[in-house]
Amino acid sequence: MPTYSSTSDFNLSIEDISEEAFERCGLQIRSGYDIKTARRSLNLMLAEWANRGLNLWTIQKQEKTLAANTTALTGTDLFGSAANDSSQIVDITDVIIRDSSNNDYSTSSISRATYWNYTVKTTSGRPTQYYFERTINPTLYLYPAADSAYTLIYYALVRMKDSGDYTNNNEIPFRFLPCLSAGLAYYIAMKKAPDRIQLLKQIYEDEFQRAADQDGERTSLFLTPKTYLPGV
Repeated sequence: MPTYSSTSDFNLSIEDISEEAFERCGLQIRSGYDIKTARRSLNLMLAEWANRGLNLWTIQKQEKTLAANTTALTGTDLFGSAANDSSQIVDITDVIIRDSSNNDYSTSSISRATYWNYTVKTTSGRPTQYYFERTINPTLYLYPAADSAYTLIYYALVRMKDSGDYTNNNEIPFRFLPCLSAGLAYYIAMKKAPDRIQLLKQIYEDEFQRAADQDGERTSLFLTPKTYLPGV
């Protein structure tokens, strides 16, 4: 009778991923600098992933107290407990306002131009709109200004953790391990195996697309066309 593994916890350390990437380039890690440059490339690639859209495992739910007359939140009022924690926010995906009766109200995102063109930003009421200013230490602007105390609830897309020590594992779902290895191989090829760049880039893009497709939300989408009648 065949025997089967009883575990399902396969993972790769930074060192293992680096070795895999070098081997895909037809190379071997020969020095401490090789693994150092691999880790640097890995961190750059993780930063690049933040530009590719939502990474669902990095989304965090946040609840913050919203005092009366508040028009904007920044710093620790917006995120975290240390002065620069809010710099971890890449974007905000959803914002709701909860009143003292635990009723939740949705808000809609508006552009910078729309918010700054409001003449009186201290208009009082339950906030129904928000503008998220994506600076290094971001600010969340609300309109109208809160007319009483509320609870602000939102989902923040935050930065992925750095690689850190070579014995660490990257904080990603196991489904992204093939993509991580393929991507690092492509990054290393740009420096050490230029003859393999095109092949490894294609493999990386294919692996990322498969992983990203499976990282979406399983919900139905219904599109309704808008009827436009000229002159009516």
